[in-house]
Amino acid sequence: MEKNEAKKIIAQYVKPIFGFALKRCKNVQDAEDLSQEIAWKAYRALLARDDIADCERFIWTVAHNALANYYRGKSGVSGVSFDEAENLPFPPSGEIETGLLAEESAAKLRKEIAYLSKMQRAIVVAYYYENKKQSDIAEEFHISPSLVKWHLFEAKKNLKRGMETMKNAQTQQFSPVEFSRMSFCGSAGTMGGTPAFFRSVLTQNIAYCAYREAKTINEIAEALGVSPVYVESEAEFLEEYGYLVKRGGKYLANLLIEETDGEGEKILRLREEMYGAAAKIFANDLYNGLLQSGLLKSDGIECAFKEDENYLLWALVPFIAANCENGRAEEKISFEETATIRPDGACDIASVSVKSEGEKRIRYNASFSKWRGPSWISCNGHMLWCCRSEWTDEKQKWEYFEYVSSKNLKLLCRVQNGEPLSEDEYASLAQQGLIRMEKEPVLQIVWLKTEEIKEKLLGLGREINLKRGRELQKLKTRYVKALLDSTPKHLRKMQAYELQFLFRADGWFLLYCIEELLQSGKLRPPKEEQRKPLMTVAAVLR
Repeated sequence: MEKNEAKKIIAQYVKPIFGFALKRCKNVQDAEDLSQEIAWKAYRALLARDDIADCERFIWTVAHNALANYYRGKSGVSGVSFDEAENLPFPPSGEIETGLLAEESAAKLRKEIAYLSKMQRAIVVAYYYENKKQSDIAEEFHISPSLVKWHLFEAKKNLKRGMETMKNAQTQQFSPVEFSRMSFCGSAGTMGGTPAFFRSVLTQNIAYCAYREAKTINEIAEALGVSPVYVESEAEFLEEYGYLVKRGGKYLANLLIEETDGEGEKILRLREEMYGAAAKIFANDLYNGLLQSGLLKSDGIECAFKEDENYLLWALVPFIAANCENGRAEEKISFEETATIRPDGACDIASVSVKSEGEKRIRYNASFSKWRGPSWISCNGHMLWCCRSEWTDEKQKWEYFEYVSSKNLKLLCRVQNGEPLSEDEYASLAQQGLIRMEKEPVLQIVWLKTEEIKEKLLGLGREINLKRGRELQKLKTRYVKALLDSTPKHLRKMQAYELQFLFRADGWFLLYCIEELLQSGKLRPPKEEQRKPLMTVAAVLR
């Protein structure tokens, strides 16, 4: 049969097929799946044959067989048992939906049902599609029969209003965004960091849609062109874990989203200029200070690669840059004021970046996508600090917060104290590159043995901040203003907290400092055997 003829036949039966499915399925979604399967199978069969004498009989034969197969694979989903499904009669010619369904097309009504409230939708499905009595529905939902009747009445009004306004998700043109970078400041919970919650395009776009303006479930669904049924469950999940907040029936995103095109790209250009100029000042001054001070040869520094100044610089330049705050610029906004405590134990500020062509044009963006940190952990009077980057060894799966763990730090302290470890403990530290085994275990990370050497090293950074502070502060002004102006009002305090750490515990600044020294030839790429422990420092706390 020709394609056009087959299409015409299927078009005639789309509505009756959906009515057939609705009466034999437990919910609208199952009916939609089944009707699509029937129509597709019938269409393919019509294309393959030219000997069909009775098209109507043929369509319902396909429908009956598809129904039987559907319930074989969907056992327990339908309100009709498999045995009942096998014995259902073919519908008479012209059978279509009755009641509400008869007023407009089944497809349009199906969309409108999805826009009902959660309770009204459940009651409509139970009453019209599952043929339950109002008294049974009342008992199931623990409400009065009169309230069930009211919900059905309101649902009919809402459906009619929706049909009259010709609401159609297809009229909403929306190009889905994709997050290219997902990170957090704080501590991860048992479910993981930000990427664990935004693995799907749907969750990413729900958050993005509610970023600048509070929206209802229906408004988000319309903007995304999907059913509110799907948005509702995902929004509730994101709200439970603090990535959305609900205000008066509307949702607002509770994370920082970096725009990377249009005006967003202009802000990124300001950031690029700021970091480039700041790194040129700070990194070069620090490099000169480290070499002139003679501190790299100090007995207070212990490391298997002690004689390799290049290796020490890879660790100490970012460590000093991140920790040399002079104490004068106190935090005006505390972490507790802006962080979110999540049900899985996390306490963090989440941030993401929107993938775009503009983002690709930003200097070092590809390098930053591989950057992790800085991160640190402290116990037993010591801290373990590190960054991960494209220059560190990533051959094995590496979980950031497992690497910088209190367990590792406790074991390293025992090694330093000359205490023996078990074979498994030695093997674990060696596998991570923290030590290497010779006659005795040798530390491969940079270990600052005394408070004195740590303070002398950080003092070099503080001197630069005091001497070049005005220059560095001036570089921030335009970028900070532009970024805060572009941030939604409900998130400006969170953004302002993050901005307090510019040129401090700031991954972008540390990357620019490394790149500045690499580009000038003052820093060389690490040797292969140095990649695992690279950019890791242990130090005594006060």
